[in-house]
Amino acid sequence: MRTGSAGLLMVGLGLSAGVTVMGAFALVMALMSFVAFGLGLILVPLGLLGLRAWADLHRVIAGRILGTPVPTRLRPLSGGIGNWWRQLLTDPTTWRELLWIPVQAVVGTVLGMGMMFAAGVIFAALWSMATWWTDEAASVQFFGIVMDDPARAYGIGIPVVVLGVAALVLVLPALATSWATMTRTILHRGRMEQLEDRVGQLAETRSGAVHAHGAELRRIERDLHDGTQAQLVSIALRLGLAKEMVRDDPEQAAQMLADAQRGTEYAMEELRGIVRTIYPPILSDRGLNGALRSLVADAAVPTRLDLPDPEELGTLPAAIEGAAYFVVAEALTNVAKHSGASVASVSVSRMGDRLTVVVVDDGRGGVVESAGTGVTGIRRRVAALDGSATVDSPAGGPTVLTVELPCAP
Repeated sequence: MRTGSAGLLMVGLGLSAGVTVMGAFALVMALMSFVAFGLGLILVPLGLLGLRAWADLHRVIAGRILGTPVPTRLRPLSGGIGNWWRQLLTDPTTWRELLWIPVQAVVGTVLGMGMMFAAGVIFAALWSMATWWTDEAASVQFFGIVMDDPARAYGIGIPVVVLGVAALVLVLPALATSWATMTRTILHRGRMEQLEDRVGQLAETRSGAVHAHGAELRRIERDLHDGTQAQLVSIALRLGLAKEMVRDDPEQAAQMLADAQRGTEYAMEELRGIVRTIYPPILSDRGLNGALRSLVADAAVPTRLDLPDPEELGTLPAAIEGAAYFVVAEALTNVAKHSGASVASVSVSRMGDRLTVVVVDDGRGGVVESAGTGVTGIRRRVAALDGSATVDSPAGGPTVLTVELPCAP
């Protein structure tokens, strides 16, 4: 870690210690109000959630210093206040974070004050070297020594600055690493806890996948019933009438046969459309790269496509190819319908066993998932395959959709 960043971290830790102490005080007051007035029934869980968010921030900082992420809790709280109490009090993470409060308060205060003291000593030495010749020099003392002549100002000031800067360069990164290690040790979730969270997350995604699968089956059934089946019934009626009229009115019978033929072609086109929504034939014919090129070529908004070489992309499971295709299709449809964008881009990359799809547009941004923007459907589709989808859409744009899919064979 760079010395400058480590120095800022030390100062930040001093401020963090103050905020941590104030947060702990607020939590204690909330607990007291629970005893006195019952308000803590709501305030204590909210305080613990605030503590979790504050601890998560420090987990992120510690993870970046150490180069390995410190895992946070994956599952959000659910249910009412009563369930919040049960989930928080039975979660070992809560007690780990409560233990972290006094440690962070003490260590953060010591490190922050130590950094500011060291910076103050260096600044005082520099100030004495710059002002020894002024009338104020007699009032400037450095550890009891009056710095009113150049021999003392430079003789003491230069070694202090050199040694102080050298000490900071050597010590600050080590202190930052030590703090990060301490934070990870206290706040790190155990392997069993991570596995429990993972099982819970997989159970939720499985439920979402079952729901999405059921909805997809109902859609296919509805499309077949309302579209293709109606066409086939109409064709059967025309053929039956033509059969009865072929002797008495051959011309009318021929017209009905022609209508039935056109109806058959229309029904075949509808069937092809339904099949495309299940697994697009173009994926089998041209692969993911070719299918995405076709999608982008037909997009309503001009779109730039960045694809890896087929060798780099490698062989993907059919389910992953289909999900990536439909994610891009849905995203480009959303861009055209909701964003007001003038240009978009799609990029696909593969790193090991993870396929990443990124869709960016320069539209108005401010995507609200609950407003029918299609993001919820993308999340469900991706989660069903144990993938993840994130949306970064500040007001004014740009909007960035990032989807990661596991692609291990």
